[in-house]
Amino acid sequence: MLAGQPVLPVIWACIMAFVILAYVVLDGFDLGVGMLFAAEHDEHDRDVMVNTIAPVWDGNETWLVLGGSGLYGAFPTAYSVILPAIYPLVFVMLMGLIFRGVAFEFRFRAIPSQRHWWDWAFLGGSVLAAFCQGAILGALIQGTKVANNQFAGGPLDWLSPFTVFCGIAVVFGYALLGSSWLIWRTTGRLHANMRRHTFVLGIVLLVMLAVVSLWTPFLSPTFNHRWFAWPGMLATGVAPALCIVLAVVFFLALRREDSAAHEKVPFFCALGWFTLGFLGLGYSIFPMIVPPSLTIWQAASVHSSQIFLLVGAVVMIPLILAYNAMSYYIFRGKVEPGAHYH
Repeated sequence: MLAGQPVLPVIWACIMAFVILAYVVLDGFDLGVGMLFAAEHDEHDRDVMVNTIAPVWDGNETWLVLGGSGLYGAFPTAYSVILPAIYPLVFVMLMGLIFRGVAFEFRFRAIPSQRHWWDWAFLGGSVLAAFCQGAILGALIQGTKVANNQFAGGPLDWLSPFTVFCGIAVVFGYALLGSSWLIWRTTGRLHANMRRHTFVLGIVLLVMLAVVSLWTPFLSPTFNHRWFAWPGMLATGVAPALCIVLAVVFFLALRREDSAAHEKVPFFCALGWFTLGFLGLGYSIFPMIVPPSLTIWQAASVHSSQIFLLVGAVVMIPLILAYNAMSYYIFRGKVEPGAHYH
């Protein structure tokens, strides 16, 4: 933190970072479950896959709403710059989430001959939402044109090889979260299939993380200096080392099938990779909220607004966490074929 700067924007930046990470962690795996419909074609297996997330998927998306409203209230200048820069991505992402949500409910009520249309909508909506979220992240990292605290670019400025690669990386990353979640929550043939998918997806994600990590410092001199100048490179060296440790634990756990406890390990290792990547992003851009020029202090709302919003956040975030925790606790355990939550 820069000396002499107000502390409230820093607090709100930490809150926003937590909310975004919570969304990625909680909604990422259920988007991944939808994408895995591309690999699993058996109707009964698909029913089991959907039932593993049926009690919690809508609560997971609460964090997306909280993140958008928090950005609008705490950092209105950033909101007014970021949204116009990524309108096409936001529109397509919302369409994907709508298609996915409708398909989630309707596929159980459709006549058997029509169910495949809803399965495709569930799959396609999940892929679109995941890709757009990754592309939005890439667009934020690569920078946004700002003039007089307003977006000064065009509608397709976000489109670049880097943003497309980030979108694809998030698709594979969410698919990994979904497959490792299903290892934990399923049995039999589906469980065995998910172990194979998770092994392949784990390798793919590690390669993509390495590519993004090597690509990012060359997008901006600020990133390059922070990553490779001494002593900052000490901090940047921690994340790759921890990723390697998690990779060892991840693949060893996949090889062991003699303990129920080991079924959870791949999922939490995948979450660890996402968390490390997110922390690396935060380290790269702080104190900027809209790289390369808009800082959290420039984008922050007035002091009284941030205090008012902070009171609400202090109340609401623990309540949402408690609700999420209760949902996962109540619906814990394996989901067997024939179980229904609809």
